[in-house]
Amino acid sequence: MTGSATFQPRVALVTGTTSGIGEAVVRHFCEQGHQVLAVDFNPAGAEVAERAGAVFFRADLTDGEACKAAVAEAIRRFGRVDILVNNAGIQHVSPIEEFPEAKWRQIIDLMLTAPFLLTQAAWPSMRENGWGRVINIASVHAQVASPGKSAYISAKHGMIGLTKTAALEGGAQGITANAICPAYVKTPLVDNQIADQAKMHGMEEQAVIEQIMLKNAAVKRLIEPAEVAELVAYLASDSAGAVTGSSWNIDLGWTAQ
Repeated sequence: MTGSATFQPRVALVTGTTSGIGEAVVRHFCEQGHQVLAVDFNPAGAEVAERAGAVFFRADLTDGEACKAAVAEAIRRFGRVDILVNNAGIQHVSPIEEFPEAKWRQIIDLMLTAPFLLTQAAWPSMRENGWGRVINIASVHAQVASPGKSAYISAKHGMIGLTKTAALEGGAQGITANAICPAYVKTPLVDNQIADQAKMHGMEEQAVIEQIMLKNAAVKRLIEPAEVAELVAYLASDSAGAVTGSSWNIDLGWTAQ
């Protein structure tokens, strides 16, 4: 799937790398031989990156200047940026009527504005080299909605629009853009959602998993981060050069209904 016959080492910038999908992507890229800048706000990400063989860069991506600085750091260290994986995200669960404005702005800044700014900053390097991959980690909630997640769902829907626009603008320059839309993945973010959903719905946590998270799934299990990382690796490869503007569902059959 990763197209090993045409594999070339590249420079990748990955966000949200302390755990979950981001950690799995960094580890997979490093195992392939890519040079990786792992970007996260959590200082614990430094040890995670070191174990994988990546370089860590701490940044608050809700700050536009920090987004630009992350790309500049990758170029300073490695000379270019070939692959950008926009993965960083947070979650807050509450009804629209009660949703805090500050939390809304934080989620949109981190999960929609930051991917735009990172893409914008990395674009010249990709264009100059005639090769680039923008991979946006969206969500099944980029395709469908659920109660209590207005900011998260709005950001993920917006990410699909950003992906399609980048694909149209980048095609002639050798730059592709794709989104991956997983259902619930075994990550700390999902663990926190389980507790929040249990509180909001007055349910036991196991009931949240079975009756809410997996209710619409044909495959009744959570997704492993490594499964998402494998698809990221394919979309980042030379083998995926004709694939752009697409949304790839890893959703356990959720949207097949």
